[in-house]
Amino acid sequence: MKRYFIHTFGCQMNVNDSLRMSEALSKMSYVPTPEPDNADLIILNTCSIREKAEDKMLSALGRYRAVKASRGAILGVGGCVAQQEKDKLLKKVPYLDFVFGPDNIAKLPEVIARVQDARERVVETAFVDSEEYVFPRADAETSRGKVTEFVTVMKGCDNVCSFCIVPHTRGREVSRNFPEVLNEVADLAGVGLREVTLIGQNVNSYLGGISFAQLLLRTAEVPGIERVRFTTSHPHDLSDELIEAFRVQPKIAPHFHLPVQCGSDRILKMMRRDYTVEQYMERLEKLRAARPGIAITTDIIVGFPGETEEEFEMTMQLTERVKYDNQFSFVYSPRPKTGAALREKDWGPIPHEVKVARLERLQKLQRRISGEYTQAQVGLDVEVLVEGRSRYDATKRFGRTPENRTVNFEGDAPAGSIVKVHVERATPNQLGGKQLVVLQAPTVAPPAVELPVPLHVPAEA
Repeated sequence: MKRYFIHTFGCQMNVNDSLRMSEALSKMSYVPTPEPDNADLIILNTCSIREKAEDKMLSALGRYRAVKASRGAILGVGGCVAQQEKDKLLKKVPYLDFVFGPDNIAKLPEVIARVQDARERVVETAFVDSEEYVFPRADAETSRGKVTEFVTVMKGCDNVCSFCIVPHTRGREVSRNFPEVLNEVADLAGVGLREVTLIGQNVNSYLGGISFAQLLLRTAEVPGIERVRFTTSHPHDLSDELIEAFRVQPKIAPHFHLPVQCGSDRILKMMRRDYTVEQYMERLEKLRAARPGIAITTDIIVGFPGETEEEFEMTMQLTERVKYDNQFSFVYSPRPKTGAALREKDWGPIPHEVKVARLERLQKLQRRISGEYTQAQVGLDVEVLVEGRSRYDATKRFGRTPENRTVNFEGDAPAGSIVKVHVERATPNQLGGKQLVVLQAPTVAPPAVELPVPLHVPAEA
């Protein structure tokens, strides 16, 4: 059988897209390989949120050129860089075989056939009209043996923040009809999945026939589903109805990723973020009142054009004030066609060394706060949904708490179990401990051969 390797860059949407690509390839009799040197097909699923991700993609293509030369492997690029660059990528990388955008994952078998049979170099990056767009669907049989899975509920974004290229690479917002979402969740629960993550660029602006809050509540009612997560959200769509859903439905996991981007109102306005810091805090405080102990994570951009030292300190103060469980923080990089890139010279570019120094200070602060949260768990008993073997120690088990904290622990509970774990140690990024008791057994007998733990954190960015 032919072997494939997918190198994923970027956000959870890209991780989800890579899973859907894998399912399409399995139907073509391809099997995955963990080593690109053994692959007959290599796909780079790319991110264009930051310039660094593009640079990593081009560097990886250079490494995979040797595999193509030695094995005759087919080499393709998908994702947001593919959508952004289109046929320019084929001109820039003469040994590249095909390029396809996020809207064209369903065409992947056709694209590969054209490369193999017609010896074509193929570009498929046209946006699909919203009326004709078919959402990628997680295949239940392919997902059998997993514990958790992504379910796409919408795609695209209409906010057009001045720093963000997503509207240009993912298109305008399109929501998936809610019965289709619920049917997919039910099919996944039927093969033993215990948790689903509803995913989209801006899920809480969902318009698929019911509100996003109602979609969460109905998803939580699907038999067999014990936890419901979602990502990602915009603060202006954090409605009272969504907050109430957290209050009344315990199966909605107590974790909310709510990107703030900056602690300065002036910079937020330049970013085209239509809220102030105090408006953000007001919504956050309501959410915490509705679900005490909820874990809050965020995104922050450091060194946006024109950001003063005082405004960066506002971001530091906001981080201290909110006490995020974790944050994904990055230095600003100009992206093509965005408002900030077009006006950077007028607003005032920040020297790279200043941006890096600020980022290091912010990340040091966040590591301290994250460490305080995890150290507070030592000595406690926590509920863990077991996903499989630990990636770091095959003799241990791996899972996550409802708050999305990762736990590696001594135990023997099969994947799909919900167990009580006594926490004995902690780092800022994970907990460690010992299994005490199985609270719930898997709903479906686990496979004889345990699957690798799925990657449910942002991949390489």
